[in-house]
Amino acid sequence: MGNSSRKEGEEEGGEEKDKEKEEDGDKEEEKAPKEEKEEAEDVELPLGVDELLASGDPVLDLSYYKFRRLPKQVLSLEHLEKLYLCGNRLRTLPDGISQLQGLRILALDFNKMDDVPLAVCQLANLTRLYLGSNRLMSLPPDIRNLQSLRCLWVESNYFQRFPKQLYDLPHLRSLQIGDNRLRTLPSDLWRMEALRGLWLYGNRFEEFPRVLLKMEQLEILDLDRNRISELPSLLHLPALRLFSYDHNPVKGPPRVGEEVIIVGEGAEEALQIRERRKEAKERAQREAEEAAAAAAAAPVIIGILKKLRMSSSSLAAASDTANGTVPSAPPAEDEVGLETKEEEEEEEGEAERPTVALEEAALEYEEEGLEYEREELICEGEGYEGYGGAELEYERAEMDYEYEGEEPE
Repeated sequence: MGNSSRKEGEEEGGEEKDKEKEEDGDKEEEKAPKEEKEEAEDVELPLGVDELLASGDPVLDLSYYKFRRLPKQVLSLEHLEKLYLCGNRLRTLPDGISQLQGLRILALDFNKMDDVPLAVCQLANLTRLYLGSNRLMSLPPDIRNLQSLRCLWVESNYFQRFPKQLYDLPHLRSLQIGDNRLRTLPSDLWRMEALRGLWLYGNRFEEFPRVLLKMEQLEILDLDRNRISELPSLLHLPALRLFSYDHNPVKGPPRVGEEVIIVGEGAEEALQIRERRKEAKERAQREAEEAAAAAAAAPVIIGILKKLRMSSSSLAAASDTANGTVPSAPPAEDEVGLETKEEEEEEEGEAERPTVALEEAALEYEEEGLEYEREELICEGEGYEGYGGAELEYERAEMDYEYEGEEPE
C-alpha cells in the first residue's frame, strides 16, 4: 500500500508539474503576443508623421512621439540635414543611421541611452550633437571620428571623469557638460585650443580648476551650483566675456576685465561700481577735450578782440578829425618803442597763424556789412522829406536855366 500510495503521490505530483508547465507555456504564449503587439505599435507611425517623412524637407522633427525604435522610413531620407529625436524612449539607434551622411545636426536629448550608438560616430559631417538628459557615463573612442563637430551637449548625465576623447576634436568650440558628477578637470585640458564656451555648472567642484587659467581663448565660463569657496583673479583670460559663479559659497566676485559680465553673489554691486567708474572716466575725458578745445580757441578770441580795439580806435580818430578836434599827444619814445616791439611780436604771431588772420578778415567783412546795413537804415530814416527836397532843388535849377539868357527888368 505504501508503494501504491507513493506512486499515486508521484502521479499526482507529476500531474501538478505538468499543469505548472502548461500554465507557464500559456503565460509565455500570452507574453509573446504582447511583445509582438508592442513591436507592431512601434512600426505603426503616429498621425501626421507620414506626411513629415514624405515632405522632402531637410529638417525632420520627431520629438516627443514616445518612439521606442526609430522608424525605418527615416533611414532612407538621405537628404536630411537636421534630425530631432528628443523626448522619446530610444535606447539606441539602428546601424542604418550611418547612411544619413548629410546630417549636420542630431538631437537625442531626453531619451534612455546608456551608450552613444556607434553608428552616430560615423556621421562625419555632424557639427552639432545633443545627448543631454540620458544615462551616459562615458563616450566611445569612436567619437574621435566626428572631426567636423563644433558643439557637443552632454549635460544631465553621469560623467565622473572628463572624457579625454574630446581632445581629438579640433573644431569643438562649445562643450556643455553641466549637471554631471565631475570633481576635477585634467591638467592638460588646455589642449582644447578651439574651445570658446565651457559649461561646468551643477558638478561637484570644491576648488576652482586651476587649468582653466591657462585657457586664454575662453569666452564663456559657467561654474554655477558647485562648492567653490574662493575664486582667483581672471584677468589672465583676455577673451572672457561672461563668467557665472552663482550658488557657490564665495564672498564676492573675482577680479575680471572691464568688458566681462559676471553673474553671482555680489556681482550686481560690482557691476554698478564699475559702471559709475566708467562714467566718471568718460566725463573726465570729455572735460579734458573741452578744455583743450578752449585753449586752442583762445588765440582766435584774442585776435578778434585786438581787431575790434583797432577798429574802435580808427573810428574814434576819424570822428575827431571830422569834428575838428585836436588829436591826443603822441606817446613817449619809450612807449613808442615798447608798442612797436609788441606790435612786431604780434605781427610775427599773426604770420604764424594764417587761420586766425582769415577769421579776422571774415569778421571785418561782417562789420562792413553791418555798416552797410546801418547806412541803408539811415537812408530809410530820412524818409520822403529829403527826397522831396532834392526834387525841389532840381526844379529850381531848371527854372534858373530857363531865364538865364534874359535881361533883368
